[in-house]
Amino acid sequence: MLNNLNDYQLILASQSPRRHQMLKELGLDFKIKTKEVEEVYPDNLRVEEIPIYLAKLKADAFELDTVENELVITADTIVCVGDTVLGKPRDRDEAVKMLKMLSGRSHEVISGVCLKSNAKEVCFSTTTHVHFKELSLDEINYYIDHYKPFDKAGAYGIQEWIGFVGIDGIEGSYFNVVGLPIQRLYQELSTF
Repeated sequence: MLNNLNDYQLILASQSPRRHQMLKELGLDFKIKTKEVEEVYPDNLRVEEIPIYLAKLKADAFELDTVENELVITADTIVCVGDTVLGKPRDRDEAVKMLKMLSGRSHEVISGVCLKSNAKEVCFSTTTHVHFKELSLDEINYYIDHYKPFDKAGAYGIQEWIGFVGIDGIEGSYFNVVGLPIQRLYQELSTF
């Protein structure tokens, strides 16, 4: 469908099975390549700038070996409660703490995406507002014990049990909360 990309070899620089599946469902042929990148950012960034900074950092890791016809797609997703950024929990205790913080309140999920070839770079972000009902400690413990959300920003996956029982509203892209704003990505790829 995206005929303008016929001359490109698409590279998805992500280990996320959710991102792999979404790009596959978009009908795109792509390869998966990842590079080790230390995901740190300057303290002076506003929360909405962090995921774009990190996505660009991941894309820049490909700069020396991006061949002429490659188009690298990188992404990073963060969860924000006010000015507090929740990354991936390091352990069970941190996951419990994060879910308690999200319980009964709204937060933002912000994904940054970077599209990079040798000739061009486009970066963008998408924000979705998510509201959790009040979660009991039993619900939090059940979710963590059964779903082990240690690879997810904010310690939860909207597409898992906690999303079914705990999220009572979203404003914006559902797929952004899963980890990739696929509608916006499609739009940006169509004009790349």
